[in-house]
Amino acid sequence: MDQVVITSLGARLAHDRQGAIGDIYAALGSTVLRYLQRLVGHDDAEDVLQRVFYEVWRHNDRYDPSRSLEAWILGVARKRAIDHLRRRRNPAVALENLDHILGDDGREWAERYARAREVRNALNRLPAEQREVLVLAYFGSYTQSQIATYLEIPLGTVKARAFRGLRRLADILTP
Repeated sequence: MDQVVITSLGARLAHDRQGAIGDIYAALGSTVLRYLQRLVGHDDAEDVLQRVFYEVWRHNDRYDPSRSLEAWILGVARKRAIDHLRRRRNPAVALENLDHILGDDGREWAERYARAREVRNALNRLPAEQREVLVLAYFGSYTQSQIATYLEIPLGTVKARAFRGLRRLADILTP
């Protein structure tokens, strides 16, 4: 979508949220959906997408028209995705989905789940700035340059946050 069109939609949002939200959804909905699918999976992405655009509509006064509309909406999407993932910390796994478990008795698979939980808990213990950079890099598949652009911070700051965050994660995860 043309950046000029998106910018004009952002300006419209401040004055005509009811009329603008449909056009904003048409312009950015598929982008936000793809982003959410990488964060929460295909099954839950559409539910989170609905919450994102409801929040954009409801809290349109939080949008600063001098900033990027797409970045603001993706920021809202990231926060709603994190909320969604926190709510489902202990998802049940159907037994029929476990028939491909590695190892004779499933210990190897169970250890992977336990380690993934440890990493999630360790991520939650990091400062928000470091966690945000690591989540975008490792779960959002963003490059450090893309993260700098998205968060509107210098590339060096992104690198420093990633380095410090990884070092803290190692300290937290090392017994």
